Amino acid sequence: MTLPLTDPAALAEALIACPSVTPATGAVFDCLEAMLAPLGFTVSRFVDGEAPEEPVENLLAVRAGTGPHFAFAGHLDVVPPGEGWTSDAFRPERRGELLYGRGAVDMKGSIAAFVAAVARAGNETGPLSLLITGDEEGDAVHGTRALMRHMAARGVTPDLCLVGEPTSVNRLGDMIKIGRRGSVNMWITVPGMQGHVAYPHLAKNPISPLVRILAAIEAIVLDEGTDWFQPSNIEITDLHVGNPATNVIPGKATARLSIRFNDLHSGASLTERIGAIVAAEGGTLDAKISGEAFLTPPGALSALVSNAIEAETGVVPELSTSGGTSDARFLSALCPVVEFGLINATMHKLDEAVALPDLEQLTRIYGRILGHVQTAC
Repeated sequence: MTLPLTDPAALAEALIACPSVTPATGAVFDCLEAMLAPLGFTVSRFVDGEAPEEPVENLLAVRAGTGPHFAFAGHLDVVPPGEGWTSDAFRPERRGELLYGRGAVDMKGSIAAFVAAVARAGNETGPLSLLITGDEEGDAVHGTRALMRHMAARGVTPDLCLVGEPTSVNRLGDMIKIGRRGSVNMWITVPGMQGHVAYPHLAKNPISPLVRILAAIEAIVLDEGTDWFQPSNIEITDLHVGNPATNVIPGKATARLSIRFNDLHSGASLTERIGAIVAAEGGTLDAKISGEAFLTPPGALSALVSNAIEAETGVVPELSTSGGTSDARFLSALCPVVEFGLINATMHKLDEAVALPDLEQLTRIYGRILGHVQTAC
C-alpha cells in the first residue's frame, strides 16, 4: 500500500501499528524508510549494541540542498503499553477527534508530522536530515550517541536541530524547551561487620554512618537556580539494609540518590562532592551520569520556532528548561538545539492519544519552520 505522505494522521497510524517497545528494531524502521525514500532522502540504518544487551537500531536520513542544514531528531521506540487499554495499544484507532495508540504523542506523531511537512514542502527546502533512534526510552547508550558517531564518520553536521519531543502542556505550542537539566544517579555502600546485637563491640553497624552521610547530603543546598533553570535538587530514592533478623547487626547498608542539576554544575563535580562525604564515613560511591545540563540561549533558532508557532496558533510559547532529560542533551554538542512537539498529557499513559487537529496543526508549524530556516543562520 502506498502511504499518503502529506497526511500526518495516516503516517502516524502506520508507525503506531509497528510495535516498537524499547529497544526498537525492524518493522517500524522499515515503515519510516518507506516514507522517506520517495521524498529523496538517502537512508542509512545500522544496529548498535551486542549481547547480552539487546541491539538498538538507528536511522540517519539525509537530503541534499543548499543553505543551512536543518535536522529533525526523534525516537521510534516506546515504553511498554501496560495492561488496561481500551483498545490494542499497537492497533491505532480513531475515536472522534483523537487517534489512540502507544507512541501517538511520544513521539511517532511528531515524526509523522515532520515527514508530512517535508512532503508538502516538496523540494523547497535546504539540506535536511532526520536523526531517529530506537533507544531514547531506554538507557540511551546505543541510540543517539551512536548515531552521532555514525554522522561524524559520514561528515553530516547540522547547523540547527529540532527535537520533536512532546513539550506542549495545555495547548499545542505553549512551551518549547531550550535546555534541560543534567541527571546523575549515585549508589552509596557502607560496609559493616555482621554480629549479635548483644555484643556490639564484636561487630560494626553500617547504618549509623549511612545515616550521617544522608543527613550531610540532605543539608546541601546546591544553588538557588539561574535565569533559565530551576534550583538543582538531590533526592534520596532508595535506602536498603535487607536485615530480616531483630538480633543481628547488618553487614552492609546501601542508599541511592538522584540529582537533577542545572548548568552551574557538572556530573563529575557533583560526584566528587558527594564522594567526599561518603568516603569520610568509610563508604564507597558509584555514579552514572545520564547527561549534562545544556542551554541553547534564546536566539535565532528559538525565534524561528516561536514565530512559526505564533503565526499558526496565535500562541506565544514559553521558553523552558523544565522536565526530565531528552536526547537533546547529546545533540547540543553538535549545534543549537531546541525541542517542540505535541501536548504531553497522555505520554506513557494508558490510552495514549493525540488530537487529530493538533497533528495537522503541528505539520503546518513544522512546514513554516522549514520555510524560514534561511533566516535563522
